[in-house]
Amino acid sequence: MNFNFKKTYKFALVSALYITLFATGFVCLLGYFFVKFETNNLILITLIFSISIYVFALFMMQYRTEKFIYQRVKKLYEEISFLDTNSMLNRPINSDLSQITTQVQQFATEKKREIETLNDREEFRREFLGNVSHELKTPLFTVQGYISTLLDGAMKDKVIRKKYLERAEKGVERLIYIVEDLDTIAKLEISEGRIEMTNFDIINLIQGVFDLLEMKANKKEIMLSFDSKYHKPIMVLGNYEKIQQVVTNLVENSIKYGKIGGSTEIGVEEVISSKILINIKDNGEGIEKQNISRLFERFYRVDKSGARSEGGSGLGLAIVKHIIEAHNERIYVESKFGFGSEFSFTLQKAIN
Repeated sequence: MNFNFKKTYKFALVSALYITLFATGFVCLLGYFFVKFETNNLILITLIFSISIYVFALFMMQYRTEKFIYQRVKKLYEEISFLDTNSMLNRPINSDLSQITTQVQQFATEKKREIETLNDREEFRREFLGNVSHELKTPLFTVQGYISTLLDGAMKDKVIRKKYLERAEKGVERLIYIVEDLDTIAKLEISEGRIEMTNFDIINLIQGVFDLLEMKANKKEIMLSFDSKYHKPIMVLGNYEKIQQVVTNLVENSIKYGKIGGSTEIGVEEVISSKILINIKDNGEGIEKQNISRLFERFYRVDKSGARSEGGSGLGLAIVKHIIEAHNERIYVESKFGFGSEFSFTLQKAIN
């Protein structure tokens, strides 16, 4: 260990000097009045005595100071280090009280921050479990209700049997949808930072999503389009399947919360020499300001009843956020309630 006794040495040096001056003066006084030494011998005896008493006092004071302060400081370190062996025990034990105070204050600040983080995580865990329970409970009870009705005798009626089985199937499909999305998030968290990246045309990918969701958009008479004509490919670097899922989830949301006869428009632009920005803009119902900060939380719904009637697992935006962050990119949201929303995310330009 490295020890810093700078201030204790200063204390010891000054204290030893005082002791030496007093002892020297006292011996000289005694020698002058009571001892008949020759002048030269008296000076020599006085010098030897002075040096001896100074050295003795110096080491004695230093030893006492180190022992007094170091032992108490070590005890303090031991008492608080059990909370975090990495932050305290691995530091050299210091006897400088001002530095000790600073270290303890830093330690207390770190512990406070960790406690606040743990409290936030515990709150998130409770809310997450409550949301999972609620989301799974609704389709489970629905399926159970229809099957119980059939078992109680309704199965003999072919019309009711078919209708109830179809409704039970929808409940099972919703359960599968939720479980699959939960599985997707779990896999993203496990494999975060290990995404396989390739170059691909983002315009072609968006057009494929438009084709995939065309029928769903037509049901609400929502037009899917680009903000302008893109005659040339725009190549980006990323994981094709995962970015396709991002665009799909965002466009599906724009349809889900869009108004009848509305529109969803996507723009692609170069923001800096190495980044491409993808904007997905709709003129739907929009998002209230107090809800924007929580949009990417798992199972968080802006409109609890309306969103559920539209289907979905409540995990779409959480998946989007995980995928974008796994690409070391960022996603942005702008929305005005009643006028629509705009989601934007960045991607790295393709490497030639």
